[in-house]
Amino acid sequence: MPWKYLASSIGLLVLCAAGAVAAEPAGPPAGYELKPEFTEKSPDGATVIEQYGKDDPDNGYSWQFWVRRVDTLQLLEPKPADYPAGFRFTNDAQWLVRMQKTGAGYADVYLYRLGPSGFVAATKKPLSDLAWAYFYSRPESHQHPKPNLHISAGLVKGVVDNYKSLGETWPANRYIVIGLSGELDPTAHHGQTLEVTDWRVRYDLQTGKFDVPADFAANNKKALIPRDLSK
Repeated sequence: MPWKYLASSIGLLVLCAAGAVAAEPAGPPAGYELKPEFTEKSPDGATVIEQYGKDDPDNGYSWQFWVRRVDTLQLLEPKPADYPAGFRFTNDAQWLVRMQKTGAGYADVYLYRLGPSGFVAATKKPLSDLAWAYFYSRPESHQHPKPNLHISAGLVKGVVDNYKSLGETWPANRYIVIGLSGELDPTAHHGQTLEVTDWRVRYDLQTGKFDVPADFAANNKKALIPRDLSK
């Protein structure tokens, strides 16, 4: 290859690399302030989740989530959220769960995994969307009308002790448990009802699959008894 073409190619690569570096955000943009009360640290102390809020008179509050590791600062999600989030690490600090309020009575769950470049999304869709899809794939979900109001998912307490507080003896850092809840809008035939109340499903961090352990049966049976919220 003639030297002038080689030099041109090298120069192009350098420019591309410089552009990629320049595209990386150095930190929260102007207007975003650190809210220390929402800071969460991993069990090994190597990772800190920092939440920054911005009060925009025209668009309301917005939030950014930044991951601080050693001397790096990584934006967890490019799109700002409307509310602060709750975060939980697994005890080995390899997995991160974000519990995100999206509106009054609405909430989603996101899952991230630690990789060479920091925490990245572990699933293409929110983990809560996948959990609801699994719920609707099961026969018991067809016994009642499909919730269409206040659709909410949350992480069931127990990650810290590997769910021993629920009586489980699962391998450490292997599973997380998601609770699903949803209501049905009032109609001419009925008032507003709570159709799903903390229906629980287990997610295997190693295989990426959902299941419902046998000892969830009693809880999940009660979770599918509709409640009239007008009373």
